[in-house]
Amino acid sequence: MAKLTKKQKEAASKIEKNKLYSLKDAAALLKVVASAKFDESVDIAVRLGVDPRKANQMVRGVVTLPHGTGKDVKVLALVTPDKEAEAREAGADHVGLDDYLQKIKDGWTDVDVIITMPAVMGKLGPLGRILGPRGLMPNPKTGTVTMDVAKAVQEVKAGKIDFKVDKTGIVHAGIGKVSFGAEQIVDNAHEIIQTLIKLKPTAAKGTYIKGIHLTSTMSPAIALDPKAV
Repeated sequence: MAKLTKKQKEAASKIEKNKLYSLKDAAALLKVVASAKFDESVDIAVRLGVDPRKANQMVRGVVTLPHGTGKDVKVLALVTPDKEAEAREAGADHVGLDDYLQKIKDGWTDVDVIITMPAVMGKLGPLGRILGPRGLMPNPKTGTVTMDVAKAVQEVKAGKIDFKVDKTGIVHAGIGKVSFGAEQIVDNAHEIIQTLIKLKPTAAKGTYIKGIHLTSTMSPAIALDPKAV
C-alpha cells in the first residue's frame, strides 16, 4: 500500500473514523479536506444490495445533474450529412462519420461521449471491442442512439451522465468539482441517489442502499449514513 503524503494524513485526521456523515456534512467536509492545487473531481460510490451477475438485478440508467459535472464533456456525433449542422449547433466537439470511424479503428478515442443515430449503429458494431471497454459504445437506453441528435448533445453538455452497477455491486459516478458550493454537491449527489432508489430491481431483496461514500480525486473517502440522505 502506498504511503500517505503529509497532506493526505492531515485530510484523513479530519474525518472521524467509523462515523457515518449526513450528505450535507459530508459535502462541507469534503471541501475542507481537499487540498490539491488543482480543482479535484468529486465522486460518489453507492454500494447496492444486488447481484449484478443476474440480469434481473442489473442497475443502469441516466441522470441529469442539476449543476452539471463541472467537466467540459467532449462529444463526438457520428451522424449522416443531413444531421451534421444540427449536431454542431447543439455543441458537439466532433461531427462526422466515416472519417471518425476510421480514426477510431486506428485507435483514436479522445472523447467522453459518442452520440449517433439508429441507422449508423450497424457501422459501429465492429468497433465494439475498442469502444465497449472504454464505456463509449452508444446505447439507446442511455439516449446516445437517437434521431434527436441536437437534444442528446445538449443534455450531455448540460450534465447528463449514465451509470451502471459494476460486478462488485457498486455504482461510481462523477458528480462535480471541489470548487462547487457544498449545496451544489448535495443537490447532485441527492439526484443520483434518488434515481438509484427509483431503479431498484424487484428481484433485489434485503437492504438496497448498503453504503455510500463521497470522495475527491486526492482525498480519503467520507462514509455517509444511507438513512440520512
